[in-house]
Amino acid sequence: MKRWLLPALLLIGLVAAWQVAASTEALADLLGLEPFLIPSPVEIAEALWENRTLLAENAWVTLKEVVFGFAIAMVAGLVFAIAMHLSETLRLALQPLVVASQTIPIIVIAPILVVWFGFGSGPTLAVVALISFFPITVNTLDGFRSVDPEATKMMLTLDASRAQILRRVEAPMALPYFFSGAKIAVAVAVIGAVFGELVAPDAGLGRLIFLDMQLLETARAFAAVFVLSLMALALYALLALAERRVVTWR
Repeated sequence: MKRWLLPALLLIGLVAAWQVAASTEALADLLGLEPFLIPSPVEIAEALWENRTLLAENAWVTLKEVVFGFAIAMVAGLVFAIAMHLSETLRLALQPLVVASQTIPIIVIAPILVVWFGFGSGPTLAVVALISFFPITVNTLDGFRSVDPEATKMMLTLDASRAQILRRVEAPMALPYFFSGAKIAVAVAVIGAVFGELVAPDAGLGRLIFLDMQLLETARAFAAVFVLSLMALALYALLALAERRVVTWR
């Protein structure tokens, strides 16, 4: 009970303080901004309800991009992690490239992806996959390398093949690490989708936020951010549930 009560009380307190500061214009005065640029939680809730159809339509676009991009990153991350674990040569060759893939700012590479894939969901999928790929790959590889050498030796004494050792010993040990990386990746995947939609605006919550900020529709922009946060929390919770169902021995 305490696990949920304390965060809920803290959140309620922060929202209440925000409401008072915004409605009295104290927050706007503190930041030196016009009051309409800092909507209160009540105004955001009203914008959320009044624009529910528009937000739902764009949220569906963003959710599909996040899920498909994340799925691509998950498959690619697993393949790369297994390949680098099984081959020292591949690990030495690929690991610097995997790290280098995260040193390029997304905002820089996104316009290039538009040239390659055109406008639409293609660049956004690529951005989501790229930004999600690294934590899945690195965490899964760390999981493979955390296997107790004695367990591997025992399997060898039982005349187990390399594939059997991977399936029966190394993969189960790496699964918790994989889920840890996946939970990090699915949170940043939502951020990646917003970046992709800013550069290749077709539809989605990122595009809606960009347009709303140009039109000074700050309440609706905050409502879209709220929907994005709920999306990330829901996907994180689904992965946590899958982890509890799959990693039963942890």
